Amino acid sequence: YYNGFGITITRVMTDNGSCYKSKDFAKACKDLGLKHIRTKPYTPKTNGKAERFIQTALREWAYARAYPTSDHRKAHLPEWTHMYNWHRPHGSLDAKTPISRLNLTSDNLLRLHI
Repeated sequence: YYNGFGITITRVMTDNGSCYKSKDFAKACKDLGLKHIRTKPYTPKTNGKAERFIQTALREWAYARAYPTSDHRKAHLPEWTHMYNWHRPHGSLDAKTPISRLNLTSDNLLRLHI
């Protein structure tokens, strides 16, 4: 997905949850050639963007409406994620969308938009 935008991921930052300390996660990072960086314990400011995203996802996707089943909620996630990244203005980005940060030309933007 990111490759299609010309983005190369070289590192991943996580908190210190047990799932991120596992051998499986370490192996996945190694297999993908990613450097794993951990946040300092008890410093929520470092993980603020992730925490804010989770709050927004809960409010605007997970609990924004009554889904008949968890599978229905799960099926709606890709649509919501697309809206979040391509159409929803973000206060931290001067009311721009995250996709605008890539400085794509209008030709690329139209070609890549789904």
